[in-house]
Amino acid sequence: MKSAFYTLCGVFAVVVVGGLIFVFSGQYDVGADSPHWPITRWLVHETMDRSVEARAENIAVPDNLNDPARIAEGGRHYKEMCSECHMAPGLESSELRQGLNPMPPQLAKSAADMSPKEIFWVVKHGVKMTAMPAWGKTHDDQKIWAITAFVKYGLPGMTPSEYAAIKAESDDDEAPGGAE
Repeated sequence: MKSAFYTLCGVFAVVVVGGLIFVFSGQYDVGADSPHWPITRWLVHETMDRSVEARAENIAVPDNLNDPARIAEGGRHYKEMCSECHMAPGLESSELRQGLNPMPPQLAKSAADMSPKEIFWVVKHGVKMTAMPAWGKTHDDQKIWAITAFVKYGLPGMTPSEYAAIKAESDDDEAPGGAE
């Protein structure tokens, strides 16, 4: 029994020392223009998925999440805060998006796999080491639910011309003398 314990401690010590040597050697390329190793990409993605799922579990979703006015409000916020990284209908990439690693998902495609609770949690709290900010520090829950509504119910299947109408309305609101 003592032998197994000492062996386990020895293996643990070798792993820790080996990990520290790796960290301090500078061998891992942290440049955003160098892709992650497949195991790193898998580990980070699975960790994020499970973390969001666990933390979003008890969030109460508003009854009127698919209200057209809420979706339209969310579209205006999405245009301002999200479209450069997560793209808008008709866009495939942007200069900002091309320089990010990991590359942000195109939400028109990937949001279908997420629940409204999970979308809300990610928008509110962000995701470490991905350039996804925690919008909950600057936006109240009502605005975050509007973004969630747009991402979940407005963005998927939206045509470029439908998105252009939201963008034009938002631009009109920002113009001098606009309704903002």
